[in-house]
Amino acid sequence: MIEPAAGILLIADPFLKDPNFLRTVVLLCEHQPEGSFGFVLNKQVEQTLDELIADFEGFTIPVYYGGPVQRDTIHFLHQYPELIPDSVKINNDIYWGGNFETVTALIKTNAIDLSKIKFFIGYSGWGDEQLAGEMAEKSWLTVSGNRQLVFNTRQDEIWKSSLKMLGGEYELLINYPLDPQLN
Repeated sequence: MIEPAAGILLIADPFLKDPNFLRTVVLLCEHQPEGSFGFVLNKQVEQTLDELIADFEGFTIPVYYGGPVQRDTIHFLHQYPELIPDSVKINNDIYWGGNFETVTALIKTNAIDLSKIKFFIGYSGWGDEQLAGEMAEKSWLTVSGNRQLVFNTRQDEIWKSSLKMLGGEYELLINYPLDPQLN
């Protein structure tokens, strides 16, 4: 397993029962001993960006559930560091945040490819050593993130594709039932 760090995907173990993270994949954006945060990549919310922010009227852009923390905030990941000032590099292909007014203008003028930006409501956060404890409990599997998985719009494929990257015995978990007792 790869140690947690920015750019690493946390893949929920099939036995993880927390409803916030059931069969999810989280991109870690920051990992420090005092805390970590990231975004769930494969749980789309019902509202679109235009329903949440009036400035985006006419742009029905999907929004994802980033996690259970601060669900009154909007965040975004993108592939446009040269166009969006104040972006934070997560890895070579993925950037977090930046100037929101610039993003709004770029979208309204169709200056960026919407498949290269992903919006989230809320985020996933772990306090002091909390993620280390969950890793010790084997709640998460880890693999390096890449733009194909992060910006994949087929949310039902992200968890399975992440497990496939691990290969071997992990690939067998793809078809594991949600509740093996019902099998």
